[in-house]
Amino acid sequence: MKCWICKRQARGYWHTDGRHKTGDPRRYPLDWVFCSRRCQDIFHKLYANWADATQFGKEIVMIDASDMEIVAMKQCLKAFGQTAEMIGFDKPLGAYSQDEALQVIDAIVSCYTEAMTDAHEAAKFPPMQGLSKSVGDPFADLQNDLPWEEQT
Repeated sequence: MKCWICKRQARGYWHTDGRHKTGDPRRYPLDWVFCSRRCQDIFHKLYANWADATQFGKEIVMIDASDMEIVAMKQCLKAFGQTAEMIGFDKPLGAYSQDEALQVIDAIVSCYTEAMTDAHEAAKFPPMQGLSKSVGDPFADLQNDLPWEEQT
């Protein structure tokens, strides 16, 4: 059997639907099996969001973006605006040709990827206590501090 989330080989994790009694076959959906606890947790989060959406009639936001991701998304607005300006602001998004839509997607994805790369590079080495700015490589001066090498 395949994992419901990632389609790898399932390894003994499954879902039990507690809404049904123990003897009811609907309690044990056969295709809701998982390869790991991580995939099982992802499934249950998706399932809970779906259940809330059907019960309360509202859409639940599926992504839980971090602060870094939100900043990167906001930076993509400029790239989107520049691409839309080249295409023409008077043209509705639904009227874009395939090439124009791909230009917009490329601009947004490229900008997002660069923003996330820059953010991760900036956070690669956290600031060390006592230093005013972050150190690019905290081991850069290690060559001078090796006790087993002779000082010349």
